[in-house]
Amino acid sequence: MGPALAQSPAYDAGEPAPAQPGQQVLNLKDADINSFIGLVSEATGKNFVVDPRVTGKVTVISQSPMDEDALYQVFLSVLRVNGFAAVPAGNIIKIVPEQAAGQDGGIDSGNSDALITRIITLKHVTPADMSQALRPLLPQGANLIPHQSSSSLVITDRAGNVARIEDIIRRLDQASESEIDVVALRHANASEVVRTLTMLQPAGDAAGNKIAADERTNSVLIAGDKGRRLRWRALVTNLDTPLGEGDSTQVVYIRYADAEQLVPILEASLASMLGQQPSTGKEGEQSSFIRAHKDTNALIITAPPAITRELRNVIRQLDIRRAQVLIEAVIAEVNDETARELGIQWQVANDDYDDQGFIGGTNFPGSSGTGGIFGVSRNPALLAGSSGLNIGYILGSTLLPGSDDEYIQIGALAKALTGNTNTNILSTPSTMTLDHQEAVLSVGQEVPFLTGQYASTGSTTVTGGGIGGNQSGVVNPFQTIDRKEVGLKLQVTPHINEGDAVIMDINLEVSSLAPNTAGAVDLITNNRKLTTRVLVPDGGLLVLGGLTTEELRETIQKVPGLGDIPVLGELFKNRSTSKQRRNLMVFLKPSIARDSITENAISSEKYNYIRSEQIRARDTNDGLLDSDQMPMLPEYEDFMKKGVPADQAPTPGG
Repeated sequence: MGPALAQSPAYDAGEPAPAQPGQQVLNLKDADINSFIGLVSEATGKNFVVDPRVTGKVTVISQSPMDEDALYQVFLSVLRVNGFAAVPAGNIIKIVPEQAAGQDGGIDSGNSDALITRIITLKHVTPADMSQALRPLLPQGANLIPHQSSSSLVITDRAGNVARIEDIIRRLDQASESEIDVVALRHANASEVVRTLTMLQPAGDAAGNKIAADERTNSVLIAGDKGRRLRWRALVTNLDTPLGEGDSTQVVYIRYADAEQLVPILEASLASMLGQQPSTGKEGEQSSFIRAHKDTNALIITAPPAITRELRNVIRQLDIRRAQVLIEAVIAEVNDETARELGIQWQVANDDYDDQGFIGGTNFPGSSGTGGIFGVSRNPALLAGSSGLNIGYILGSTLLPGSDDEYIQIGALAKALTGNTNTNILSTPSTMTLDHQEAVLSVGQEVPFLTGQYASTGSTTVTGGGIGGNQSGVVNPFQTIDRKEVGLKLQVTPHINEGDAVIMDINLEVSSLAPNTAGAVDLITNNRKLTTRVLVPDGGLLVLGGLTTEELRETIQKVPGLGDIPVLGELFKNRSTSKQRRNLMVFLKPSIARDSITENAISSEKYNYIRSEQIRARDTNDGLLDSDQMPMLPEYEDFMKKGVPADQAPTPGG
């Protein structure tokens, strides 16, 4: 019979593998099913009784030799595919349609395609409730009969499906006195199972029956009436099936964290679970790996199902909503500067320097070197840069011997000055950042500083008008400039602890241009830097640093001896005094925003503050522009619903 099966004229799929004694190679195409039953009966020695309703064609393709047991297993599978079943009855086997097989019963032949009848005894759940929960999970041809008196179920179905239903019954038949059932999953993911069942749940069941997932224990929680809970538990248990023996690939979407930053951490966990080094990314070197998809911020995980569940648990704990921190800094500086100057200078000389005579007097040029009476005599315009009261007596003009410059003869020059300068600076920078995320706030301008200059000199030939020659001059001037930021720069990294306090790493720099100072060749900047690490309670105010300086400078210029004479010595003396007092304080206030409600409250407060300033500017407007045409933010609630209206949106260049 073996050779007849191997070389059946019904189908030729090429040269099959040679069959050993007791083995057959089965190749059939569109063969009559009754002929196929006869061939199997002859090969296995089994006796078959064929129902007249068993008709049709079958196709079987095999290239490997099979023994009698394997051939019979294939025979049962072919019958199942074609809607028939083999029901053992003593020494014979009846081949009948599947619909009628349940009435004949059967025994467990050890084959998953065999039609069997099994009695399962229940311990806790009633047969009626269990039957109602299991019916949606059975195929149309299966039979399920509850037997109340014996507290059992009678199931007739294929052996493989009966074994699956029996496993579900064991997990459902548990004692439960509470109104909430907890179903621990072995293979599936609790969140995905709940999401699937929620989509199938009718709208009317939402009030009395609820289902939720506990990701930490990978369990499904079911609440509701007892019968409904049992049906939900049956569905959950039926879905809790393994994906297969090999690896599985899942896509996990990240909500808050960065997928690319999670990859190294998860690869280390994966290597620890598998007992191997992290994936190198080369194809074929490792069957389990993790990749990040940047555009969708998702992770692609290829690993055995059990390891994938562990990795998803790690992702769940890392992918959490991080709190944000509003950091408000207050930089207050108050400067008070007082300056006083009083002095008398005089000069005496002959009217005519052609004859012998004398010249002399006092001269106190000051720190600039040009404020003395000699400098003013040569250039009276120097008084324009001298503040305060300047009184002098002019005797005329003359030429000094050996000089072509004309000097004004000033007999005396009195100078008096009192100055007070007050400066009050308040800066309130603020920024919002995530926990453990550095924030940088920079407000200022770029100021050019001269770092070098160069000019080449040369000669230029001049022609025209019949006159020619060389004229020397400066050509190609060149300067190098370095632009530096001048203003306020705040760098801060908050770290929220377990309580309501924030640890902050702070780097604060405040710079400004100083007033013109005599003797400086370029611009001068005032720099104030602060680098520290502090702990501040949520909503608290902490002083970061301060500077209080008081500087007194007194300058007395006098003629030795004559300047010490009481009263009369004031004619030979010039005095100047300056006093400067500076107070600088830096404060910091952090506010933790753990949820969207707090964030919305902070944002609305700042938004309404700016809007109130715009309203005040409209009310105090005294310019040519109509108040209604001045910029104005909409109401906060309107802005959140509709955004900025088109007529209030800023125009390019406006």
